[in-house]
Amino acid sequence: MKRSFYHYMMRFRGDLNEGPEKKLADWMFHEHSFPKQSATYDELSAYLEYHSPFPGALAAFDHLYDSYLEEER
Repeated sequence: MKRSFYHYMMRFRGDLNEGPEKKLADWMFHEHSFPKQSATYDELSAYLEYHSPFPGALAAFDHLYDSYLEEER
């Protein structure tokens, strides 16, 4: 079974590096309405377009989503 993008992102929580990966993972953890069970790009990117937590979040998401797809193959 394929894990959700949210589950993939939780590896970045608690990271000592304060990069966009950690910021996005921490925000996703606290954002109660984030689609935590989703694995689809369209649903996730649409949510982030309307609820972008910081400048550069969408660019970070695009990069991380590509990494997620590679790892889930």
